[in-house]
Amino acid sequence: MNEIKTVCVYCASSTKIAPGYFEAARELGETLAKAGIRIVNGAGNIGLMGALSDAALAVGGKVVGVIPHFMVEQGWCHTGLTEVIEVDDMHTRKQTMAQLADAVIALPGGCGTLEELLEIITWKQLGLYLNPIVILNIKGYFDPLLAMFDRAVAENFMRPAHAAMWAVADNAAEALRLIRTQPISDPNVRKHAKI
Repeated sequence: MNEIKTVCVYCASSTKIAPGYFEAARELGETLAKAGIRIVNGAGNIGLMGALSDAALAVGGKVVGVIPHFMVEQGWCHTGLTEVIEVDDMHTRKQTMAQLADAVIALPGGCGTLEELLEIITWKQLGLYLNPIVILNIKGYFDPLLAMFDRAVAENFMRPAHAAMWAVADNAAEALRLIRTQPISDPNVRKHAKI
């Protein structure tokens, strides 16, 4: 079983999404906090990011936010987090979040969340990130993306082995189980990056 101390959670900042997504974010925040796992996210104060952080903090959890200066200037930073790390740009934000994390969980989100998820999967394919990645597929949100991954494998854009780089969960408890049990990748995985 993996020793998971810190999990990076990618998630939406939108405030106009269905209540079920907020419930899932709060459940994940509470579940991770009660398991003694520190959360790293993008430090946003609204949407699923805010809900996740607030739920974790409410039960005594720790949340570290990583946010670029320009977002702080816009007033987008959650001011109640355990720690806020201000960085220069989005690239440094993503790199810092990954470096801090023993695992990644992706909640539903828009372009930013999808971009973060695809980048960390790419890093894993290249042996740059070796830890578990879990897609929390609330309400089947990620079904089209998972189908696209299947097509990429079927049409030889990816190897079949690459489909093991992530796991899919339907709820917070399953996501917690998967980050603890998914194998850590071999750094030599990059030898198989090329088809």
